[in-house]
Parts: sequence; structure tokens; C-alpha cells
Amino acid sequence: MTLHHSAMYVALAAVLASAPVLAAGQDATSPATTNKDGGPSKQKVKNLETIQVTATKRETPLQKTPVAVTAITADALDKEHVQTVQDITKLVPGLQGTSEGDHGVTTLTMRGIGNDSAKTEYADPEVALFIDGVYAPRAESATSLLMDIDSVQVLRGPQGTLWGRNSTAGAIDFETVKPDINGGFFGNAQMSLGSYSQTGEKAAINLPISSTFAMRVAVAHQQHDGYVNYQNPGSELPSVAQQQATYLANGGTLATFQPINQALYTQGGDKYNAQNQSAARISALWQPIDAFKWNLSYEYFLDRGTPDMNLMQNPRPGQDFWSALIDTAPYLHRTSKTVRSRMDWQINDDMALTYIAGYNRFSGASNYDQDAGAILPTSFTTGGVYQDDRTNYSNYSSYSHEFDLKSTGQHTVDWILGLYYAAEDNNIRFDIPIMNGTQQGTVNWQGSFIQPKETVESEAVFGQAVWHVTDAFNLTAGARFSDDTRKNEGGINWGWAYDPTVPQVPISPNAQPQDVGFSISQHNDGKYHKSKVTWLARADYVFNQNAMAYVSIATGYKSGGTQDGGTLYQPESLTNYEIGAKFTFLGGHLTWNNAAYYENFKNFQLSAPITYPDGNHGLGFNNVQGSTKVAGFESELTLQGHDDRANLVFSAIPKKTLGTLIYAGSNDYQGLPPCPPQSNLSSCMNITGHTLPHAPDASLTAIYEHDFHLPNDGRLTPRISSQYQSMQWLSPFNLGSGDQQKAYVRTDFSLRYTEPQDRWWVNAYVQNVSNDKIRTNAMRFTTANGGFVYVSQYLPPRTYGVELGVWF
Repeated sequence: MTLHHSAMYVALAAVLASAPVLAAGQDATSPATTNKDGGPSKQKVKNLETIQVTATKRETPLQKTPVAVTAITADALDKEHVQTVQDITKLVPGLQGTSEGDHGVTTLTMRGIGNDSAKTEYADPEVALFIDGVYAPRAESATSLLMDIDSVQVLRGPQGTLWGRNSTAGAIDFETVKPDINGGFFGNAQMSLGSYSQTGEKAAINLPISSTFAMRVAVAHQQHDGYVNYQNPGSELPSVAQQQATYLANGGTLATFQPINQALYTQGGDKYNAQNQSAARISALWQPIDAFKWNLSYEYFLDRGTPDMNLMQNPRPGQDFWSALIDTAPYLHRTSKTVRSRMDWQINDDMALTYIAGYNRFSGASNYDQDAGAILPTSFTTGGVYQDDRTNYSNYSSYSHEFDLKSTGQHTVDWILGLYYAAEDNNIRFDIPIMNGTQQGTVNWQGSFIQPKETVESEAVFGQAVWHVTDAFNLTAGARFSDDTRKNEGGINWGWAYDPTVPQVPISPNAQPQDVGFSISQHNDGKYHKSKVTWLARADYVFNQNAMAYVSIATGYKSGGTQDGGTLYQPESLTNYEIGAKFTFLGGHLTWNNAAYYENFKNFQLSAPITYPDGNHGLGFNNVQGSTKVAGFESELTLQGHDDRANLVFSAIPKKTLGTLIYAGSNDYQGLPPCPPQSNLSSCMNITGHTLPHAPDASLTAIYEHDFHLPNDGRLTPRISSQYQSMQWLSPFNLGSGDQQKAYVRTDFSLRYTEPQDRWWVNAYVQNVSNDKIRTNAMRFTTANGGFVYVSQYLPPRTYGVELGVWF
């Protein structure tokens, strides 16, 4: 299946049928509502207190739900130009996203809890992602193109009872727009043009087939050129005479000298940080009787963009910031196929049964310039290092089943019981050729990590009950029993054997390590199995229809697993103590929601690429001993007026202290001190008590828009969205200014015109107006004189464009 631009125009699409109100802010005309002429009805001012969420696995009003949850509607996603999970971070207090270039993934941190290296087949993220209630286990899911989304609900804090698996720090649930049997034929289409040759098309259409069956078709394509230009090696590399002198000074001979081959540096083709993503979804709704309905969808996703490049924090003189001296051409090729199913059966007036199932097959390959061109070679075998991080292949198959039986209607005790099963079967080959100087040089080290079968099984049973002690006072208790098994079968790490009889060239994707000078450095066979109980206790009190408060203690859990060498790492657990309050003012047009929390995090799974004393590399896991402690406060203020919409999203995390970890190592940070033999690391440092990364002391997002009514009854709506964040560390090593993102303010602006009948609109936008350079992670390289060069991933530079949308 191939999605091309022309396909986007063939599929007519639905108005983003969710959109009336942004719980994180704004409102728009609801496309599912039509006037007598068949077009969308005029915008109406709606009460924010009517927003419904499913944080408790049943539909409840946001303002009456005793959970720290942010609800974001399709309208907000559209106006904030949300395309991937990372784009929603500024709309959610305490949520941060970091791109990881070598695997082309996005890792998430919530309330200071996260792990940048949770990006392989070994590791799971601390923030669980769900789409239509189906768990998405791999970090690659966070980079998928969000398409035809009805709403996003972000549950902050551990969700170890109802949402369960790997929701240590929280959970994010994306709800897609469902077919509408009674809504008739309607849809929308949208196209955009912008900077960096950006083009985008998306469309959706609702098809009522019969009185009991409807379908919805949605397609999307987004692309832009890469942000990172290619530097000219001729202007960066030393002269041939200088190369020769350096080579001879390091023991070379004139007979073996060769100049650096500049043709090995990439100068054309696709650039790094390019987007080229396509997606299609076919959804069906069958409702033969009022008491039963079945939602079923098939989704196909392609990613043919390029990975995000690490950039020098301080470019060499004469070089543009958004450029790099690149010796490994970018490559990214991903395909994802997903089936999601949900059956709802209202058994009787007092009981309902839900069955949620999903299956995903993901495959991918990539090539990435890990050395970032940061250290220049001084000859073809000296100076800089050539490092290619290459995913030859990765294949992830996963499926899950969940049964929920719950009470419905009005009862003194509301309850829910559930059964859950999930399984994965993954395989990957990841090669790392590292050469001295340049690709022509001698081998520094090479590795080939081949994991033919990494399996996961997770089983759980859970229950939760709410006792309505009085009309105003409620007590909630719940528990979940989880049983997890992980296996690595046949995994082998191959390392360079330094055999002088073998040609010293980078391993090719099709070569077998044993045939080209590699030997086995580690067998990774291992099995992890353990069970865990997580639980929740909560009390809430509704003072009146405009105010409620709650206190809760909740626990979350992420299983342990196997790692390189077949050794095991232990499960992590988090206990969250929270007090919250939700207020409604101005007849439901103003809401103010707050939460204060204290988290006690035990056995934090901190993983990183490491070097062993024998020179071989691997991915190592450490469980942080003692307690990692986090305390913070969150607040969301939302105004929905007739012509004005506004949002304030605030987060403060004054305490975020790591527990005890004496031997912490990472190849991403060269120059760490040598480690003692008992550490099994070549270099490391004591990071006990350090500050957690991606947890600024303060973060504030402010969004405001106003409708100006024109003489022709059209609307002109300027919108400004601005985020402030204080300084934050980018790793737990806390290594100084290069390992920080200093305080910043990032602002987006748009101006939208909506025609009088709400049948079409046009929007002009600028994102990152001041063109700030905002780091999301950091690495450092050691120079020849013992200094350091830092590189980082960055949020996009200033971009701008225009969009046109139509509703019918």
C-alpha cells in the first residue's frame, strides 16, 4: 500500500468531529452538527464543565473526576499543529519529550520520571501510550503521525490499577474519531504549504452504510525537507600536507599514507531532520441493537523521513548552526500495521461488558551519523572518529486483550473488574562500526547486536470500586495483580576481535559478524519472571456543583527484564501521594484545576549505552538504590467565552532528587572518570543525589485567542501560544552548562479566517517565532587536548506556512 499526495485529495474528509472545547483550551464549530442547509452550524459557547473523560474507565465529567487528567480536543491539536506525541508536551503540565536520533524515537518524561535510553527492544517507557485503549509498547509509537484524533487524555501520576502496564509515571490515551451512524455523510479536507518545502494533506469522511453500520476513512500525509544542511568537507578538513604530517607523526609511513577521501562525506540527497510520513485508517461501527456496538479499525503508517541529527552546541567558526559535517547519509524506513477492536455490551441496566483487543506489526531500519561530525579528523586514521549507528532491521509484533465488566446506572457502590493479557515477539540487528579518523581508517571498535527473539508476556487481573458514602463524599479503592515474563532467546553481542588478517573495513549490513573479524563478546539468553500488586486509595468530596477536592495514594509499576550478558534488572515502582482540587466559575465557562504531589520512586531503571573494561560495548541497566524523590504542583486554568478562549498550564517541580547510584556510565558522555573493577564499567561517575533531567523548576504555557466578527459575518481569529521553561538538566550526570537547557520562552502565532457559513477557513501561522535553539538532550565528545565538544538534539527552528480547510 502506498500513500501519495493525490490520494489525499481523493478522500473527502470530516470536520474534526470532536472539536467543541479544549479542556486544555479552545473551542471550534462542531462538524458533526449541521444547520438546515446541510453545512456546519454556527459556533456556540459551551460550558467547560460538560467535558467528559474516561480516566476511570467510565465516562465522567472532567470537573467531577478525582484524577489529575488533561483533556485535549481535536480543535486544540489542529491549532497547535500537533503531529506527534512530542508536540503535545507544552499542553500538559510536567510532560517533556526528547528525540533520540540513533533509533529515531521520542522518549517521554512526566513529573520528572523518564529514561532517554528506554528506546530498544530491552526497555519500556515510564509513560504508557494507548490508542483507543490499546497499549502501544514501543517508543517508536511516539513518532507516529497523529491522524483524525478525537481527543487526547493525559493521566498524570501512576495508573497502576486501571491502566496498568508500564504506566509508572502516567498514561496517555489517544481516542480516534469514530464512525457516526446517525450523522449522515460529512467530512473535511485540509492542505498546507510552508517553509522547508512543507506540504501536508489530510482528509476524512463519514459513510453511513445503513441504520446499523457506518464507516469512516481517514488519510494523511505530512512532509518537509530536512533542517540540517551539509557542510563542505573541503572547507573543514586540514590540508593534504597537514594530514600527511599528522599521519607520519603518529607512526605512519609515506607508503601507506592516503588523503582523506572527501567523496565519503555526504553532500547531497535527503537531509537530516526531514519528515515524510503517511497514514490511512479505515474504521467501522456496527450496532445491530441498542445494547451492543462494535468499533473496529485498521491503520497503516509509513515513515520515510530521516532521523533527527545531533548538532554542535557551539558550531565551528564560519559554519551555520543548522548544519553538520556528515559522513553517514540519513536513512529511515518504517512500516506499521495495526488492528484495534472494541466491543461494548450493555448486559442489563446495571452491568456492561467491554472487550478491547489490538494487534500491531512494526518493522523498521535506519542509518544514523552518531559522531555528528563534531571532532574533525586530522588524517585518514587520526583525530575524529567515524561512527555509524545502523538498525539493519527491527521487527516488533504485539497483541493484547482486555475484558472489563463494570456496573452502570446509579448505585451506592460503582465497581469495575478486569482481565488483561499482552504479548510481544521482537527481533533486531543493530550494528555500530567505529573507525579511527575516517571511514578509511583502522577499526576503533565494531559491534553487531543480534537479538533474534525477545519475548514479553504480561497478565493481569484488576478491580476498583467507588463507595458513594453520601451524595458528596466518595471513597475509592482498587488493586491490580500483574505477572510479567520476559525472555531473550539466542541473543548475541558480537565485538571486534582485532584480527590483523581481517580487512579493517566497516561491517556491511549483509555481512555475518563471524565471517568478517568479529567474535562473541556476550550471550544474552535470559529469563525474567516476577509478579507485582499495585493499588489505589482515594477520597473525594464534592462541595457543590462548582468545587470538588480529592486526596489519593496510588502506585505504579514497570517490570524488570533481561539485558546484555543475560543478567537481569529489577522492576521499578512508584508511590504517589496527591491532593487535588477542581473549580468551576462563570456558569461553567471558567475552570481551574490543581494538583500537588509527592512521589517516592524505587529501583528506577536507568539504562545507557556503556563500555565494558574489555573494550566491548553494550546497553546496561542500573536500578537506582534507595528512593528517588519528586515533589511538585500543577495548575490548569481554562476560559471559554463567546469570543475569547484562554489557557494557562503551569507546572512546578522544586524537588527531583535521584537516589543512590555510585557507578553510572554512558558512552554518550565521553571523559567520565575510570571505574573500579567491581563496577564492570570502563568509566563512570557517582550520580547519587543528582537532579533528575527534563524536570524544570517551573514551566508555564499561556494560550489566548479572540474572534473578531467582520461585516460579512466571517471571523478573524488571532492566536498566540507561548511557553516558558526554567533551566533544566538534560541528563542525570548534571555536567554543567553543556548538559543544560537554559531558561527560554518559545512562542507560536497564527491568524485564521473562517467564512460566514463555517464551510471553509484559511490559517497563516509562525511557529517558534523568535527562532530559539531549544535543546532536548545532550552528548559530549572528547577532543585531542582533553576538552569536550557538546552536541544536542533541538526542537525545530522557526517555521511558517498557510493552511486551507473545508467542511461539508
